[in-house]
Amino acid sequence: MNAVPAAVSPSSARPLRGPLPPPRKDHYLSLPDANVMGTMAMKETLANLGEVIAARGMMCVYGPAGLGKTMSVNAALRELAPKFTRRIEFRGRPTVLDIRHNLFNVLALPGRPPRQPTAFDTLLKDVLADEFRVLVCDEAQWLREESFEYFRHLFDDLSTDIAVVFVGGGNTYEVLAGKDMLASRVHIWQEFTPLTREEVLTTIPAYHPVWRGVDPDDLLYCDDVAAHGVFRTWAKITYHLGRALQARPGLEVDRDLLRWVFSKLGRRTRP
Repeated sequence: MNAVPAAVSPSSARPLRGPLPPPRKDHYLSLPDANVMGTMAMKETLANLGEVIAARGMMCVYGPAGLGKTMSVNAALRELAPKFTRRIEFRGRPTVLDIRHNLFNVLALPGRPPRQPTAFDTLLKDVLADEFRVLVCDEAQWLREESFEYFRHLFDDLSTDIAVVFVGGGNTYEVLAGKDMLASRVHIWQEFTPLTREEVLTTIPAYHPVWRGVDPDDLLYCDDVAAHGVFRTWAKITYHLGRALQARPGLEVDRDLLRWVFSKLGRRTRP
């Protein structure tokens, strides 16, 4: 089969993701001056994805929201397989038909999607056999069981040349691990957990300039009261802190200023 033309599908459905986003989009709030940190989780993601790609296997990256799962997967795949990665993201509870149409769009297939399921599946399998792809299914917690099974159907086809990466929170692990036919095909499981106190002290000062020189005890106070090891919360705190320091350059990062920032985060902080 000829190479897939890089044409934009005229299908009325807007592609949900596609190739990897630019690095600046990895940071929550597109935070200026933020650095991608080589945490243990990110290093583990790079190593695991390298193994999964070599094995043409499946991987499940799971854990609570805000821990850097998507950022770590994107950063690793930018290094390992930037040209061959296609990201799919769902909102709501997609049907198998939704998945077919999303794959049609993110693979940039020409023409209109086939109406018959068998013809549609044949087209997708032919394309996925033509050139290696890494299919990343982000927000996988939204997938129904039959949706996971559809990815298994594509993965099991003897002609397709793919690695499949599920990235999700919520019950992603429980759904996959609870189904033997699916779980037996997952080559690597990787769980994301909150930053430890030691990681906070080594990671956050290098994450953004606003934290350089801040007392380590204040960093731990910030984590204990508000961030709880969640990188997305650290990004929000950093954003508000940066705005305050920009408005009043003479301010120092102390607990009074941190408590002012915490007041913007809702009621999930401890006094």
